[in-house]
Amino acid sequence: MSGWPRIYYKLLNLPLSILVKSKSIPAEPAQELGLDTSRPIMYVLPYNSKADLLTLRAQCLAHDLPDPLEPLEIDGALLPRYVFIHGGPRVFTYYTPKEESVKLFHDYLDLHRSNPALDVQMVPVSVMFGRAPGREKGEDNPPLRMLNGVQKFFAISWLGRDSFVRFSPSVSLRRMADEHGTDKIIAQKLARVARMHFARQRLAAVGPRLPARQDLFNKLLASKAIARAVEDEARSKKISHEKAQQNAIALMEEIAANFSYEMIRLTDRILGFTWNRLYQGINVHNAERVRQLAHDGHEIVYVPCHRSHMDYLLLSYVLYHQGLVPPHIAAGINLNFWPAGPIFRRLGAFFIRRTFKGNKLYSTVFREYLGELFSRGYSVEYFVEGGRSRTGRLLDPKTGTLSMTIQAMLRGGTRPITLVPIYIGYEHVMEVGTYAKELRGATKEKESLPQMLKGLSKLRNLGQGYVNFGEPMPLMTYLNQHVPEWRESIDPIEAIRPAWLTPTVNSIAADLMVRINNAGAAKRDEPVLYRAVGVASALAHPRAAHRTA
Repeated sequence: MSGWPRIYYKLLNLPLSILVKSKSIPAEPAQELGLDTSRPIMYVLPYNSKADLLTLRAQCLAHDLPDPLEPLEIDGALLPRYVFIHGGPRVFTYYTPKEESVKLFHDYLDLHRSNPALDVQMVPVSVMFGRAPGREKGEDNPPLRMLNGVQKFFAISWLGRDSFVRFSPSVSLRRMADEHGTDKIIAQKLARVARMHFARQRLAAVGPRLPARQDLFNKLLASKAIARAVEDEARSKKISHEKAQQNAIALMEEIAANFSYEMIRLTDRILGFTWNRLYQGINVHNAERVRQLAHDGHEIVYVPCHRSHMDYLLLSYVLYHQGLVPPHIAAGINLNFWPAGPIFRRLGAFFIRRTFKGNKLYSTVFREYLGELFSRGYSVEYFVEGGRSRTGRLLDPKTGTLSMTIQAMLRGGTRPITLVPIYIGYEHVMEVGTYAKELRGATKEKESLPQMLKGLSKLRNLGQGYVNFGEPMPLMTYLNQHVPEWRESIDPIEAIRPAWLTPTVNSIAADLMVRINNAGAAKRDEPVLYRAVGVASALAHPRAAHRTA
């Protein structure tokens, strides 16, 4: 590239270099995606956006990947190294509006027809500024590429620090040409598949639109299951239907999350500072398998082990920085105290009581709310152990929420649900002193603001943290293999409890614990493993625990 285009991009890059601080996903794209920099690479982007292109360029140069602004010379032909799938206004001929993207794909494919040794790697890349999902009944925010110059400047000023460049696995154009041909129809199909890819990728990063809280409650109240539970509540307690309905709404207020993208952004900045202060590093393994599940349209249920209150925040932080939408998290009702409760609720927490026994209205409202999360496509997180392990060993699973997950499948209409076991570990758990006291026989203190502030004031270097994603368990595949007749129990209204449900849930829970344990052992070196064992041993012996803490 030379002449006026080079000058133009240099001028445009100056404010972007100040305003934009993006990160690459994965962290080392060439290594993690197996890109061969000795072979030609061309980039495919969803939108004709100069800001996106220059943000991509910065990441490419930082990771020793080819400069997207430098054209590819192949057999004497000079072709742009990037292709935009969706069109937009052009300033120079290097831009490729929608009608030209197919032509460029065709040109690349045609070169493979005439040169059998050629193999261009086509790398899809998404550049995202901000990840607000929007509201169901709100007005659509215009895409960044559709804003005028002044609007775009302020948008990037606000969102430039919350941006990432997502590199996807490459597609071999040589393989495409050999298996499908090189004519224009194949080029059109390639462009269509790319559009679908980017749409799925955006949904995985942003998530579905959020309903207005009252609209969600109204929909739940209109469900046949809750309507029936309200009638039973009125009859059994001898109260009016209106009072019983108010009781149901009060339970929804107690349970439901109030997800806020702005709270996610604010907390991300605070946690970034906190992790740097507390931990020497956060080690993440096998995140790509989760990104692929989200891209393929799976309803993901994250099932981590539970060692610390940090688990809630750490997993959401890691997922956010892996380009995935943070999940809705089942949190104990004991955490619903001011100000933590309202904050957690805006970070996606929905609250669950320790027991549902004898409260049909509560169990129905909670089950319907969980089912609604699944039907809307939100990822969910819960701790199958129920509470935090005080010794480092996995606790026996509590299967109530897992059972409701399978019951949600029996309602029909949900996307494929996949359970993702996760090992979360620390060299030092922040609650180690509290755990040691409890193991000596002290009564567990109720969570409160003073207790939280006292704990935060004592936090020091906690060493390394680990988030290892284990082998996913697609529930539909599991049920097909172990309960072939499970579809006979599908009922869109009633909460079905077929005879096979309890033993199957117990079997799934046991399998999940094995997978969590395997995930913990998979990526830790020997010294770390021995330190973890040492901590567990110290906690089991109070005096040793006191010396360790």
